[in-house]
Amino acid sequence: MSSIQPSSGSSPFDGIRQISADGDEYWSARDLQPLLGYDRWERFTDALDRAIAAADNAGTEPMDHFRGAAKMVPIGSGATREVVDFHLTRFAAYLIAMNGDPRKPEIAAAQTYFAVKTREAEVGAPREMTKLEALQAAIESEQARIVAEARVAELEPAAHSWNTLASAEGDFAVADAAKILSRDPSIKTGRNRLFGMLHELGWAYVQNADHRYRANQYAIERRWLSELPQSHYHPRTGELVLDAPQLRVTVKGLNELHKRLGGTAQLSLPTVPMQGGAS
Repeated sequence: MSSIQPSSGSSPFDGIRQISADGDEYWSARDLQPLLGYDRWERFTDALDRAIAAADNAGTEPMDHFRGAAKMVPIGSGATREVVDFHLTRFAAYLIAMNGDPRKPEIAAAQTYFAVKTREAEVGAPREMTKLEALQAAIESEQARIVAEARVAELEPAAHSWNTLASAEGDFAVADAAKILSRDPSIKTGRNRLFGMLHELGWAYVQNADHRYRANQYAIERRWLSELPQSHYHPRTGELVLDAPQLRVTVKGLNELHKRLGGTAQLSLPTVPMQGGAS
């Protein structure tokens, strides 16, 4: 359970701040999206992806700050549907603001808000910052961004071969995807661990009917995951029976996972498609 906390201030970012059952504050990415000037989730996720990469490049575990979640949204006539969401720490929301479209006035407002709140948390003084303090916070955040970009530049040569694979076609069972990722000595993962990560990232969910993992529409739209239809013939009636589809990881998804797992080796896909990787 969580609740939106009323605020005595006038900032809309205070208005959507929520408190979890454990007493931790967080912001819903879906609630934050319109306040940053984005009318479409697909455009907002560009800033979200850059923020996750920035956290990773800064040596921070992204999943500690960008937690995959689900949100029920109205679709008319009183009906609702479930969509992908993320629960963001203040640090995560700040990174999204820093990686948003700088032409948007909403982005500038968010950068100022989260810079001020971050500084208040550091000095332990929930008060109005002076213009000088706010300017100093903005300068420090810009310096952090420059350092993160330099770190990305350092990693680019090592990742060049792997990034080239993003234009390839095909997909892999989750077990096979884990084997490919594990070719990089810096990555240790297996089938079950990779399934867990896909769930944590909000890419996949567990279907209650058969307890199998299914791809979220968000991951399918970004071409990170795909689903392979499955079926069998009934042994007595001979009728074709549709089964739950098999979750598969695309080459683009492998590329994204490789980055999020901090991979550095120059990986290559198998020349012959891997077989037998049940999902």
